[in-house]
Parts: sequence; C-alpha cells; structure tokens
Amino acid sequence: MAELCSYDRISAYQLMWILIMFDLPTETKLQRKMASDFRKRLQSDGFTMFQFSIYVRNCASRENTQVHIDRVKKFLPSEGKVCVISITERQFNEILLFEGSKKTEPLPAAIQLELF
Repeated sequence: MAELCSYDRISAYQLMWILIMFDLPTETKLQRKMASDFRKRLQSDGFTMFQFSIYVRNCASRENTQVHIDRVKKFLPSEGKVCVISITERQFNEILLFEGSKKTEPLPAAIQLELF
C-alpha cells in the first residue's frame, strides 16, 4: 500500500485561498505610487500575482486567512476599489484558466507542513 504524503491528508476544505481583486486609479504620479505600494505590500505579505489586478495567497486555515485579511485592511489605498474573497482549496482548484484559445494549467496544489 502506498504511503500517503502528509499533505494528502489535509482536507481541501481546510486549506484556504485569499483573492484580492482591485481597480486603483493611476492617472497621477501619486496615484501610480499608491497603486504600486499596495501591490508591493501584498507581495510582502505572501501574495502572488494571479492576473494584473488579482493577487492570491494560500492559507493553512480559516483563522490564518482572517489574519491576512485584517493585515490587508490596514494598508488599503484611500482611492479605488478592493475586493477580498476567501475560498477553499477545493474551490480554488475548480478555477478554469484560459489564455487566448488554450487552457492554462492551474497553480499547483498547496502543501502544508505538519509539525508534531
């Protein structure tokens, strides 16, 4: 019998993803700087670009998800729109990605470290 990896035992409903979607004004130099600073702060908190104005981050639990959402709330830009969505690993894996006419492979499943 094949041994299960520790991340195979983690429920796809326990692991969470945060999606940050935003439309920020970039008409002035100050607005461009604020938009750039917002993206940099997202990246420094472990988010990666999914599309130009969509950043994602994997979290180990709903509690950990809330920690990162609260962190993002603290550096929201004063202008523009920001949408925060949290979904399960299973829901995230159901996302279909297309580029032009070809399907893009989904991001690899998140691996969670178990400590005993």
